[in-house]
Amino acid sequence: MAVRPGLTAERLVRAGAELADEVRFEHVTVSELARRFDVKTASLYSHLKNSHDLKTRIALLALAELADRASEAVAGRAGRDALTAFAAAYRTYAVEHPGRYAAARFPLDPQTAAASAGPRNARLTRAVLRGYGLTEPAETHAVRLLGSVFHGFVSLETAGGFSHSAPPAEETWDWILDALDALLHSTPTPAGTTEAATP
Repeated sequence: MAVRPGLTAERLVRAGAELADEVRFEHVTVSELARRFDVKTASLYSHLKNSHDLKTRIALLALAELADRASEAVAGRAGRDALTAFAAAYRTYAVEHPGRYAAARFPLDPQTAAASAGPRNARLTRAVLRGYGLTEPAETHAVRLLGSVFHGFVSLETAGGFSHSAPPAEETWDWILDALDALLHSTPTPAGTTEAATP
């Protein structure tokens, strides 16, 4: 089989991201992608090194998409409004693109991670928290808290964990955001702890 006209690395990565949403990220391989394009697997190796390379590229795409969504959501907002918008962007992306969301947590080597949109996502989280007046190490604790809570909730939700009991997940989500907002407003900032930290 010949390579289809217009087949590029970018096109393959986007197709791989769509495949991840359909069959789960862990099932994405170069051979499965080749079947989607009806070409031989070997013909894709001029664009992709292997399945790990494909997954890495999908992860980079997902991180960039998440950052774009979050940036647009929180623009011009602060405090509770920014927290709500940021959380909604995160949750909506996970629900709409479960495979890409999983890809965003794919382990990257330090150099690749540093050049990815991962740091941008972290900066956006800190921008949201800026409205609460936190200093270090409280701000880093809060970054980790938000990531843990949002990831835990959407992982359970997308797996159907809240679909068979009351109250509805949406009500719980709002309750969580209220609780986080109250916690962040009441978090004390110990004196003498303003040195920067990393999440």
